[in-house]
Formats: sequence, structure tokens, C-alpha cells
Amino acid sequence: MMEHSYTRRDFLKAVGLTAASLTLPGCGSLAETAEKRPNIIFVMTDDQGPWAFGEAPNPNAHTPNLDRLCTEGVRLTNYFVTTPVCSPSRAGLITSRYATEVGIPDYLSSRQPKLGLGEQFRTWPEILAAGGYQTALFGKWHLGRLDKFHPTRFGYNEFAGWRTGAGISKDPKVEVNGKERQMTGYTPDIITDFAIDFVRRHRKGPFMVSLHFWAPHANTENFTADHDRTWLPLSEADWEQFKDSEPTIANPDYPKLDIPRVKRMMREYLGSVASADRNLGRLLGVLDELKLSRNTVVIFTSDNGYNMGHNGIWHKGNGRWILTDNRGNRPNLYDNSLRVPAIVRWPAAIAPERVVEQTVTNLDWFATILAMAGLAVPKDATIRGRNCLGLLKGKSIAWDNDLFTQYRMWPWHQTGADLRSYRTRRWKLVRDFKHENKDELYDLAGDPDETHNLIDSPEPTVQKQRQLLNAKLLKAMREIQDPALERDRELKK
Repeated sequence: MMEHSYTRRDFLKAVGLTAASLTLPGCGSLAETAEKRPNIIFVMTDDQGPWAFGEAPNPNAHTPNLDRLCTEGVRLTNYFVTTPVCSPSRAGLITSRYATEVGIPDYLSSRQPKLGLGEQFRTWPEILAAGGYQTALFGKWHLGRLDKFHPTRFGYNEFAGWRTGAGISKDPKVEVNGKERQMTGYTPDIITDFAIDFVRRHRKGPFMVSLHFWAPHANTENFTADHDRTWLPLSEADWEQFKDSEPTIANPDYPKLDIPRVKRMMREYLGSVASADRNLGRLLGVLDELKLSRNTVVIFTSDNGYNMGHNGIWHKGNGRWILTDNRGNRPNLYDNSLRVPAIVRWPAAIAPERVVEQTVTNLDWFATILAMAGLAVPKDATIRGRNCLGLLKGKSIAWDNDLFTQYRMWPWHQTGADLRSYRTRRWKLVRDFKHENKDELYDLAGDPDETHNLIDSPEPTVQKQRQLLNAKLLKAMREIQDPALERDRELKK
């Protein structure tokens, strides 16, 4: 068994706290308030587009449990990640910092075996653990391979899953208690079994479980006969309803779109989405059985969005053309790459069947989850996100709906694009700080699918918007000392 020198006791000692001394606002000691604090289950899929569930609405999808959460909770229709690929999005989730701030601007691969999340960054799992929560992560970590980047060094008491990106939908190898074990069965089922076991063992609470599915990410170890990506094999329960289907696709009239390929991939992808949804249902069923549902916060989201023929590409921020004559790369900050499903259910505190339309990001979970637990954000923690609990509860509060995003690709990855975007409710500017003539401007009011790039429009009102957005973009970049400022062509003129 691998030993870790950093423990929850070390963290408590470092910040001068003990479980007995911590207090909640307006309450007594943690020991007195433990049964009042909510349990927290954070479910995150991998690569789930904002269109890929029934309530999106998508008639192709089969997601009865996500649909149930929408009915019993609050759906966030403008929820975005700040970088549209795995590792930086996950780093932003637990640190509330932008990708370039944590030094993980792109996904971590075998080319960066020594890179990972630095121990100097505070995380909300460690603060929950210090506050008396039993914490666990089951599934995908993807924030560093080395022991010093292990999840148990960032606030998780238990971990079973993959330090890297996993890779297969059946019979995976899983790290359990520090050792890799060959498992038998379908990957989503196996990971959910760990989460269910943890909930049963810690039913007296309070507990926090991060259940990070590999699905619906395509396999990285299995390929089709023509060496294309596949999501198979899937269990019969998930695949049977899709294997012979003819799914509708977003834009079949896109020039030279490889429709047969899109439909084949869509079938498999939606089957993988269904596998995560079915296991979400298993977990919700256990909460019902143990009578824990009322005071358990269930958060569902994904690490980044996804394209399946949208704008002629598939994949996410590191998109790839899916045309009959082009399988090349298309780095992007499209909304379909940045926007993801997000649903929150907490029957004890949040009214059901509501929709939040304000812009919320993955950086906002840090402050929000601590507020749910009645714990304050430490004064020495620098976070970029905001507490959105008031929005979830239906309160009318001031809220800035502008969005700043970034994606700095590794120099060897695709084109090595260095993308930044600034988005308002109506307009969106995307700039590539590495390549000239690659900038984009969209009027989302009339073009929500981002099909008409207005960057070179001679219309004065359009160019005025471009200038305003660019000024806001540069201001946001300065606030985090974004390294792309060194490449700003316009500032150097």
C-alpha cells in the first residue's frame, strides 16, 4: 500500500484547527451540528455536452435520472467551465483558479509525467475534511501521476480510480488502496459500487463523495476497425436502445459533414451517457433507501462540453473536423465546448423545479459548497469564483453574467493555439494569441450556434462591440497575470 505523508490531521494542525474547535455561523461546535450539516455528493461526467440529456431537450438521449434531478432540483442553463478540456477544468473545480494560474493550461498526458496540481493551492475537499466531513473520490483524478499529486493530499480521505485519464469502458484497471487492481465489469458500474459502499459505511454523516465518471469519454484503448474512436463495449442495458437507432444530428446541412460517421458516434456516445445516468439512478436509490435524500446535496455536472457534428467538428476544446474530406484539428472555445449540464438537488434547502439562467462557472463551486456546509472560505485562500447558493435558493442578488475563458494548448498539441474569450449575454469575442487572423466575434442573440464570424465586419456597431469586449478581455487577463498578454499583437502596435 502506498503511504502518504500528508493527512487530514496535518492540515488541521497547519491551519490551527481541530474538529472540536471549528464552529459554523450561528451554531455551536461541529460535534453539536454534525447531524444538521448536509451530506454532499458531487457527480461529474467526462465530456458531456449541454445538449446530451433529455431535459436539454434532446429526444435522442435517455437520461431518466438526470431528468428526475431537474424535476426535484435546480437546473443551471448557463453553466460553463473556464477551460474546455479535462485537467485544467478539474483543477479549476477544486481550487477556484484559472488554468494558467495553476500551471495546467491543457490536459495532462504521458508527455508531462512530472506535472500536476501544486500543493500550495487550497481545495474545498480539504476544507470539508478539516471541518469533520468524511471525504472520498471515486473515478477520474487527472491532476498528476506522481504520489505528491495524489488525491489524498488534497483533502480526500479515500480514493479508488485513476490518477490519469483511465481509458476503457469495460474491465478497467483501478487503483484501490494505492495498488492497481484488474477489475471485471463495466467501468461506470464499478466506480459507482465504490461510491455506494462509501455512503453505506458513512451513512451517519456528514460525508462528501466525488463520483467522477469516465463516461461518456471515448475509449483511449479501444478503436473501431478503421482505427476510429469508439465508446463500446457498453452494457446491454445501456446499448440496446441505441444500437439500431437513427439519431437526429444538430446540423445535417453542414458542408461535407460525414453524416454516417456522426450518427455512428452519436449512437455510441448517447449509450455511454445512459450508462452514467443509470448509475446515477443507483446512487439516488441508495440515498432514498437510507432516508438520506432530504439533507444530501446532489450536484451533477461535467468537466467540459462536447461537439458531435456541431460547427462541423467533434470533441471539445481540442476539436477535430468530422468532414468527408477533413479529419484535421479545430481548437475552439465554442459554447458547446464550454457549456455543460449542471443540476443541484437539496430538498431540505432548495425548492424543486427551478431554473437558474445566470452565468455560473466551475470556479464557483468552491465558495458555494463551503456555504452549503456552513464553512467559511479561509482568509488565506485566493479564489476566483463566487458563492451562488443564493441563486440556487431563488434569491434576487446582484450577479455579473460576463464570462472569461482560456485555453492555452501545449506547444506540441494540435496547432498550439493560445485562446482566450470574453462572453456577455449577447456578444462573444475569441482571440488566438499565437496565430494571426484566427480571432472570432459572434452575436449570440441572432447566432447562438456561432456560425457567422463577424470579426471583419465593417459595421460600426459590431466593431464597437469588438473593442469593448477586447478591453474587458485584457482587463480580466491582467487580473490573473495571464501569460498570453506577452503575445498581445494589439498592445504592441
